[in-house]
Amino acid sequence: MRLKVCGITQEDQMAQLADAGATFGGFIFYPKSPRYVLRTMTTSQIKKENNINKVGVFVNATVDEVLQMVDECRLHIVQLHGDETPKYCEKIADYISVVKAFRLSETDNIGYRIQEYMNVCDMFMFDTEGVGYGGTGKKFNWDMLNDVVVGKPYFLSGGIEPGDAEKLKVFEQKPEAKALFAVDINSKFEIAPGIKDMELIKKFAQEIK
Repeated sequence: MRLKVCGITQEDQMAQLADAGATFGGFIFYPKSPRYVLRTMTTSQIKKENNINKVGVFVNATVDEVLQMVDECRLHIVQLHGDETPKYCEKIADYISVVKAFRLSETDNIGYRIQEYMNVCDMFMFDTEGVGYGGTGKKFNWDMLNDVVVGKPYFLSGGIEPGDAEKLKVFEQKPEAKALFAVDINSKFEIAPGIKDMELIKKFAQEIK
């Protein structure tokens, strides 16, 4: 099971991600986020990191803003966490792999929500709906994926915490986990917003492998 650690803000922690067992590092380019990466790191610092797949997280940015950061930071994947339309996603996907994140309520129909994005995005992410944009830290109800044929690789997100390793292994055996690409962790593995507990991440990465 692949692991994405989102909300990286420290250069030294970015450098430790691969050894800790993560495949992806998430960098938030949303100025209103407490984990806004350009508050603490420069684009050149991010650019020179080569041991991790770098995911840039954007919320309703312009296409030009996104592509500028892709080039300046040498990002591998773009994650769109706002109200981006299929047409917008398609423009970005012409340039780089795109993950479209969906913030879901208990009453949402996942199959319906993802339908119009199927042909314009490379991957999906499922997270919990909350006030504003970005992660909420609230647990996403994995049962919402029961009997859903996602049809694209997806990231499982939403309040995943250190004690979830065994539950994830159980979920991984279900038919709906066939397209599960990676697990996304963030706030439950922090000492403070943007400051990760690297030992906790390393332990979790070993447990879900």
